[in-house]
Amino acid sequence: MTGGAEATALAPVRTHILREARMEADRIMEQAHAEAAAIVSQARRSADEAIELARTQGQADGAPAAAVKRSRGREQARSILFGAQREAYEELCGRVLAAVGGLRDEPGYDQLLSRLTAMAGRVAGPDATITVQSAGGVVARARDVVVDCTLPKLAILAVNALGDQVRELWTP
Repeated sequence: MTGGAEATALAPVRTHILREARMEADRIMEQAHAEAAAIVSQARRSADEAIELARTQGQADGAPAAAVKRSRGREQARSILFGAQREAYEELCGRVLAAVGGLRDEPGYDQLLSRLTAMAGRVAGPDATITVQSAGGVVARARDVVVDCTLPKLAILAVNALGDQVRELWTP
C-alpha cells in the first residue's frame, strides 16, 4: 500500500476517532458545565447561609448595644421630664415668693405680723427673742430653738404642703 491508499483506507478510522473525540469532548464539556453549575449553586447557598449567619450574629451582637441606646434614651427622656417639672416647680415658687413679697405693702400686713409674732413666740417659748425680718415676717430664737416665720419660708412651706396638687401643673 502506498501512502495515498493508506490514507484512504484509514480515513474511516480517522473519521470515527475524530467523531468519538468530539463526542467525548462534548461529554466532558457538558459534565464540566454541570459541575460548574453545581459548584456555583453550592457557593450561592453557602454565601446565603453566611449572610444569614452574619445577619443573625449582627442582630445578636447589636441587641446589647440597642438595649443600651434604648436605656440611654429613656434616661435622657426622664431627665428632660424631671428638668421640665423642676423648672415648673421653680417658676411656681418664684411667683409665690414674688406675690408674698408684696404682702408687706398690703393694708392687713400689720395684723399678719402680729399673729406671726405671737405664734413664733408661743413655739419658741417665753424667753424667745423675736426679730422682724426685712423680707417680711419674723424669726424667734430661744436657746436651741429657732422658729422661722418669715414670709418666704412660709410661702415655700405652703407650696410644699400642696404635694400632689403641685404635680397637676405638669400632668396632662
